[in-house]
Amino acid sequence: MKVRTRFAPSPTGYLHLGGLRTALYTYLFARKSGGTFILRIEDTDQKREVEGGVQTILDVFNTYRLPFDEGATLTGDNGAYGPYRQRQRASIYHICARHLLLQGKAYPCFLTEEELTAMREQQAEQKLDFGCYGDFAIYRNSDANAINTFVGDGSSYTPP
Repeated sequence: MKVRTRFAPSPTGYLHLGGLRTALYTYLFARKSGGTFILRIEDTDQKREVEGGVQTILDVFNTYRLPFDEGATLTGDNGAYGPYRQRQRASIYHICARHLLLQGKAYPCFLTEEELTAMREQQAEQKLDFGCYGDFAIYRNSDANAINTFVGDGSSYTPP
């Protein structure tokens, strides 16, 4: 059976040795099965993205002779199943998220940066895992009217 594997680094600096090891494993696994090795760029963290980050990733792949069959290049995409940059796939994910929202399996989160920081501090003090779960997921059970009010007021939110 041919396997399709992918490695999806974030262009936020140098490629960590552990990331290179993971890329090598996924490359070898694809090669062993006669499959495809894909490089997708995880560029959703725009605050931490560094200029030239994608070039750095491509340089490391070149230096260690780790060729990918499909993926992001500096000039676009190489392969039939792109786009290979995560941000360019947003419309696909929004369709899926909307479907989950309509099924009641997802919700928009209106937590502000300040509320998230306070939540993380409280979780750290209580030695809890970080995340928006349980009592910390204060918007999980919001009804449609409350959500519409937040959206109508121009509140920022993480879309479903």
